[in-house]
Amino acid sequence: MGLRHARGGCRGPVPVRQTGGVLKAGLTGGIGSGKSAVSALLAGHGAVVVDADLIAREVVEPGTAGLEAVVGEFGREVLRPDGGLDRPALGFRVFADPDALARLNAILHPLIGERAAQEMATAEQSGARVLVHDVALLVENGLAGLYDAVVVVAASPATQLDRLVRLRGMTERDARERIAAQAPLADKLAVATDVVRNDGPREELAPQVAAVWERLVAAAAHLS
Repeated sequence: MGLRHARGGCRGPVPVRQTGGVLKAGLTGGIGSGKSAVSALLAGHGAVVVDADLIAREVVEPGTAGLEAVVGEFGREVLRPDGGLDRPALGFRVFADPDALARLNAILHPLIGERAAQEMATAEQSGARVLVHDVALLVENGLAGLYDAVVVVAASPATQLDRLVRLRGMTERDARERIAAQAPLADKLAVATDVVRNDGPREELAPQVAAVWERLVAAAAHLS
C-alpha cells in the first residue's frame, strides 16, 4: 500500500490550521525538487506518510479498473509487453498535450483520492497525531485548504532541469515540458506554511526537515 511510517523546515507565512485531533500536513514540490527525499526523512522521524505517487502506481497495476480505463482512453500502445503500464510511453503522450493530460487526470485523480482517503483513515484509527500526505499536484488541484500545514520543497527551475537530465536521463526538452506542466514555484510558496530549500547538497536537507517535524509535533500536541 502507499502508507509508510516515519517521524518532522522553516516556518512559512501561513499559520497552521488545527482540526480534529490529528494534524494533517500536505507535502509537495515540483518534479526534481527532492520531495521524495524529504518524505523519506519525515518517515525516518516517525511520521505517518501517505504517498500519492505510490498510490498512483497502485491504481494502474495490471488487473485494476484504473489500468483498464487508461488503456481504453490511450490505447494498448501504453502497455509494456508484460501487460503493465509503460509509464514513459504514457508520459510522452500526455505531458506535451494539455488535453491528453487532463483526460488522464480525470481517470486517475478520483481513484488516487479514494485510495488516499482510505489510507489516511487507517492512519487516524491507528492513533497517529501527525499525518503527512505526499502529493506532487497539491497546488495544481487546489488541495491546500484540506491540510493544517503545507510543506513545500523548493528548488529553482534550473536545479530541477539539471536533476532531471543528469540523474533521470531525460532529454532537456522532456524535462522542460514536465516542469512546465506543473504549477510554478511561486504558486506553491503562496500556500506554504513551511519551506524546505533544496538547491544545495543533500546534507542540507536533514536539519531543515527536523525543524519542520518539531514544529508539526508541537502544533499537534495542542490539538483538542
